[in-house]
Amino acid sequence: MHFVKSASYISDYKLLLSFEDETVYLVDLQPHLDGEIFEPLQDVNYFKTVRVNPDLDTIVWENGADMSPDFLYEIGMPVAELDKVSS
Repeated sequence: MHFVKSASYISDYKLLLSFEDETVYLVDLQPHLDGEIFEPLQDVNYFKTVRVNPDLDTIVWENGADMSPDFLYEIGMPVAELDKVSS
């Protein structure tokens, strides 16, 4: 199981997440903001309030929304691969 160590807002619904294995992933959550708990996150200003909850080892928002760290790891693109794509 993975866990999120840090999260930074990048743009739109994209976050830069670092994980326990020292990998860094760019995660685009826009296609995953369905359902009542995630609806408030569709407001980018609210989405930006993301933080890491060290007790849950993942990202959370004040309304109780959170995402599985394993899911985030799975949908993310490693930053090292992004560097290759943009070169």
